[in-house]
Amino acid sequence: MLGGVRPPIASLVVLLLTVAALTVIGLDGIHTAGVPQAVLNGEQQIAADTALSMRSAIDAEASAVRRTADAYPATSASTPTTTLKALTAARKAALGSALLDQRNGKLLAAGGKTVPLTGVDVARTASGPEAIPPRLVTSGGTRQLLYFAKVTLPAQQDDPDQDQYQAPSRTDRQLLLVVSEALPALTAYGEGRTAEVLDASGKALATAVSGTASGTAAHSGLSAAAARAANGSRSGTDASGTLLGTTTGSRRTVAGWAQVASATGSGATDDLGLVVLTSRAAPATTPTADYSRFALETAGTLAMVALLLGLAQYFSVQRPLLRLYLSAGRLARGVTGGGSTAAAELSRPVPVHGFGELARIGRALDSLRGQLLGESGPQQFPARRGPGYRALAVVGVVVVACWAVPMIFLLNRADAATAVPAPVLADQQARTEIATQRIRQSLDQSYTDLSEAAASLSGRSRAAQTQVLRQSLADHKQYRSLYLLNRSGGITLRVGDTPLRTLVHVPGGGGITTVNTSGRIPAIAAYAQVRSGKGQAPAAGVVLFGEIDVKALNSILPRPKLGSVWVTDGDEKVLAASVGYRAFQSLPDSGLTRLARATQGAPGTAGTATSAVHNTSSGPSVDAAAPLAQSGPTARLGWHVVTAEPAAALQIPAVQAEQRTMLAGILGLAVSAACLGWLYVVVIRPLRAVAVLVERLAGGDRRTVLHPVNHDEIGSVTRSLELVRQVLAERDRAARSGHAAGPSRPPRANTHQR
Repeated sequence: MLGGVRPPIASLVVLLLTVAALTVIGLDGIHTAGVPQAVLNGEQQIAADTALSMRSAIDAEASAVRRTADAYPATSASTPTTTLKALTAARKAALGSALLDQRNGKLLAAGGKTVPLTGVDVARTASGPEAIPPRLVTSGGTRQLLYFAKVTLPAQQDDPDQDQYQAPSRTDRQLLLVVSEALPALTAYGEGRTAEVLDASGKALATAVSGTASGTAAHSGLSAAAARAANGSRSGTDASGTLLGTTTGSRRTVAGWAQVASATGSGATDDLGLVVLTSRAAPATTPTADYSRFALETAGTLAMVALLLGLAQYFSVQRPLLRLYLSAGRLARGVTGGGSTAAAELSRPVPVHGFGELARIGRALDSLRGQLLGESGPQQFPARRGPGYRALAVVGVVVVACWAVPMIFLLNRADAATAVPAPVLADQQARTEIATQRIRQSLDQSYTDLSEAAASLSGRSRAAQTQVLRQSLADHKQYRSLYLLNRSGGITLRVGDTPLRTLVHVPGGGGITTVNTSGRIPAIAAYAQVRSGKGQAPAAGVVLFGEIDVKALNSILPRPKLGSVWVTDGDEKVLAASVGYRAFQSLPDSGLTRLARATQGAPGTAGTATSAVHNTSSGPSVDAAAPLAQSGPTARLGWHVVTAEPAAALQIPAVQAEQRTMLAGILGLAVSAACLGWLYVVVIRPLRAVAVLVERLAGGDRRTVLHPVNHDEIGSVTRSLELVRQVLAERDRAARSGHAAGPSRPPRANTHQR
């Protein structure tokens, strides 16, 4: 089905015209007017990242409340009042707290501000799942979050809170802890950006502004629009989107919204109905480049090349080959027929068409015709010949390459200094800062969890300490190993995997550090001091270390359209990454290293985030870096977060034009090479083989059998030549035996013509 001379030539023309049409469609669809799509996408991702940070903070607080309740060492002497005080002593963010009886909702103890319990069915809430999700309530005109946890107190013979008309209870008391807190702190990143947390009705619950902003999104009606869009999306997902606000002068408000909900299964924030809305005024660009004219010119040029190549192939290959096919068939009919018809077929000279192999075959056929008529004998042909059809195919590829190579390497090149709009670069920096906050939250939480475990070890026996560490390892999945060090740096107690530490040191205080400087896996660890009990001898283990599983840290780094993310130490060596890496390796590009170093301010300062566009081997890259922490347990480390997103992955007009121009050139070159290679395989190479055989046959070689390979025009010519060979071979045998030579009809099986 793919044989013959027509399909490759027709395919060449059709496919090149298709590439020309795709060039027009692809380049004409790039618009530079208004706000670039990359800016809209960036704002959407910033809203999604902010929503993720808020969701993580709410989930972490809900888990901490439950863990505190589960770990409370209740005794028969515990009362609701003492229990509530112990459970909330460490909750600095708590506005108020309450301890309720699960059976009837009776308030047993309270602390801080009054907890708004209106509308809370305590019995139904407590009978629900073990992990009760938080709720959003209103108190004094402000919205608060209620966190729940179940608490069990041992039975008491005399229950002071029990109704006087009931008999004394000897069963465990099931209580419900309720803690009210404000929404997690909201931070806006990027100069001029406003961030808001909205409820389901679109009311702003919290607002944060970075730098100088034109006002909240509510002024332009974006808050209500974002709430409607979020309510219209499927619940229980982290849906997000973009909105366009009003235009002021040359700037237009761009907003992104995202639900504070879990994307994987049910989460603690799914029923809150919270939406994060971020907005900023972005420059509305004017048309700076019109690619439609370029697209028409390049597509027209390719269409002309396609038609010229098609005509050249038709007149130089297809038509001469078809005429040769007819001439060979006529010659075969002359040697297999009889009477006047055969004589007439042989008397007509074989015309020589084309050049190269077709011309050689035509001349050899005419020589064979003369030999069949007895007008001449075998004829030798010169070994040196002119260019053949292989050169024609090469010239065709070169002609298309003259169009394709500039498209691939020269035309519509994106300038790294001007191709990436300033808002896109600013968004990459803002997203890097948000990623830094998310990583810092994770490390700070790891340190807080370890500090709580260290505090519970004080004054306990070795067996009790082992049990505490095992429970902590089970509760906190980010740890791979927990161990106690004595004053000389030796491990006195360990649970979990074998420690990766190679640095033997006993630091003071607490925080985050690394405990190795080489190996396949970097060992990041939280550490805290274990205090001796009052009036007791110093503990055998003085520092508790918790090595953080680097996989847990790596898992929070990837974000859509943020690119590659690395966490580096003070020497710009990689500690964690969203992509494959080797421990303590350098950043993959020197520009990233310089960018990380640029975040370090003067000695004693916290440093600032920075961003830049770097030229790489694969094109412009939008890069940013930020210091990991300005305060907290990681502030003294000098670590950084570095991100790099190829500009090709962003919808930037100049980069899109470069990509589509290159794609058109690659497609054109590939199509021409494929079709002309196809022509070479099915036509030109068989023609070269037939030309050699027919010249040998005309030169007197009657022994070489000509086998047709394909069922196409060249196969038919080969079969005709085999008939001629058989007749000439029979005549030569007859001449050698002294008999008169004459035409001899070959078997019918060999006379079939296409």
